[in-house]
Amino acid sequence: MQRLLSTKEVAEYLNIHEKKVYSLVADKALPATKIAGKWLFPLYLVQQWVENNTINYPDNSRPLTSNQRLIVLAGSNDSLLEQTLSLFNQSFQGHLATFANVGSMGGVHALRNNLCHIASSHLIQDDEADYNFQFAKAEFEKMPVVVNFCKRVQGLLVKKGNPCAIQSIADFKRPGLRMVNRSLATGTRLLLDRELKKEGIDGSTIEGYSHEVARHIDVGMEILSDRADVGMGIEIAAHSLGLDFVPVRWERFDLLISKDVFFEQAVQNLLGLLQSEEFRNRAESLAGYDVSQAGKIMFQETEAT
Repeated sequence: MQRLLSTKEVAEYLNIHEKKVYSLVADKALPATKIAGKWLFPLYLVQQWVENNTINYPDNSRPLTSNQRLIVLAGSNDSLLEQTLSLFNQSFQGHLATFANVGSMGGVHALRNNLCHIASSHLIQDDEADYNFQFAKAEFEKMPVVVNFCKRVQGLLVKKGNPCAIQSIADFKRPGLRMVNRSLATGTRLLLDRELKKEGIDGSTIEGYSHEVARHIDVGMEILSDRADVGMGIEIAAHSLGLDFVPVRWERFDLLISKDVFFEQAVQNLLGLLQSEEFRNRAESLAGYDVSQAGKIMFQETEAT
């Protein structure tokens, strides 16, 4: 059982007068409980209260290091990325790569907060000509290294045979069409909302717009299970489930890498893998990928000219 302090004991613990203790309780500032007319103070809550009210708290945060063996990735999920991390773990014994599917923006936030070494992202910029830099500049004081992983086709997943005759984003205007969506943290959702806006379509008017799933393959499963007619995702998801696919655009999928770990062995091993024949063979076996720039450091359009 957690230790309970009396009023006298908590006053001694905090080095204040007992009257001040009662004042803090009255102001609902100090955690306390009243039992049989007597105030008692759970020690662990008092300690937490002290910590929460500490100013000039020392910054103990450090960049997450790979220790030459571990890579933590977070961000957008991708079928080729999953296969590549599996290949990495098979190829480099004693090394480990792990991934958290939190969406592109979630990955950028994780990298900013030192929760991962690499963020996978495909956030389209306002100019629609570039990816990720606009968002990274808004989040980081020190820009990460941006390395291309692949280009891939984004489009509309529809039922086999396309019974609803869906040809483009403009078809979302049609009444009765059921969609499945991705979460706000994803690059796919950002792209869809941008395309809907171009067509003058209010997403909230579409049946299923608020029905969100975590992965591209989940979009396909909703359509395959007849819980939706259409959803945005990558071509390989449609191909894997035997669905039809209506392409919308090619997009760039990048790896944003912390400069603190860029030259560490595990990270360099992963980047080296992107130049391997095995990686390219895997990409060629999957629908909708272009890895001609894989492993290349990207620069913002204005910087490259």
